[in-house]
Amino acid sequence: MDKIDKNINSDPEVPKGCYDLRILQALRRIIRAVDLHSHKLSTLHKITGPQLACLLAVKQEGPLTSGNLAKNVYLSPSTVVGIVDRLEEKQLVMRKRSSEDRRQVHISMTPTGEALVAAAPSLLQDTLATALVELPEIEQVSITLALEKLVDLMEARHIGASPLLETGSLTAEK
Repeated sequence: MDKIDKNINSDPEVPKGCYDLRILQALRRIIRAVDLHSHKLSTLHKITGPQLACLLAVKQEGPLTSGNLAKNVYLSPSTVVGIVDRLEEKQLVMRKRSSEDRRQVHISMTPTGEALVAAAPSLLQDTLATALVELPEIEQVSITLALEKLVDLMEARHIGASPLLETGSLTAEK
């Protein structure tokens, strides 16, 4: 129990038992890290996290309608239409009307999109992606369940799960 107490009370700035403040601080650090990674992705690869997530879904699932793509990446259909417009402008995807049902338009990857996906980094911060893979599966499950429980406690299951958060200013803190 001493090891647990030591880990729980490791931050000297937060009084013992102030879990709500510690949780808030941890969430802010996580959001900030995701924000910085999103900026890095945008700067280095000229693509946003949601755009990359859409490309990865098209790569994995093959040609998709915008509705199916939206379901796959947990974004609204209108958001996905805007993302696909930008991906098409960058010549990373193309739209093709179905020959069987002219109402359906399928989104598929271009060779340029394939090349970008092959060279793009993980949607997760590199250090996080590496560290997670190295953890025993039981710890990966534990982290996943704890985060999903936090989502439930916040009554946030109905909120869209954009692959990367994009919040606030993207300038690095000093």
